[in-house]
Amino acid sequence: MMDRIALVFTVLGALNWGCVGIFKFDFISWAFGGSASTGSRIIYTLIALAGLWCVSLLFRHRDRVEDM
Repeated sequence: MMDRIALVFTVLGALNWGCVGIFKFDFISWAFGGSASTGSRIIYTLIALAGLWCVSLLFRHRDRVEDM
């Protein structure tokens, strides 16, 4: 469950950076009243923590299920 939540926040952050890069529009900042607002800072922090969590996904070993 935690992997999926982290992935959702990471995708949200990636889409936001895509908007910043392409349109010069920071959606999170706009939605929460500026980049220095408490709401924006919480979302940015959650996205950063989710990104760190997703780094751990690169190093996990999962059992592979083979098709029969």
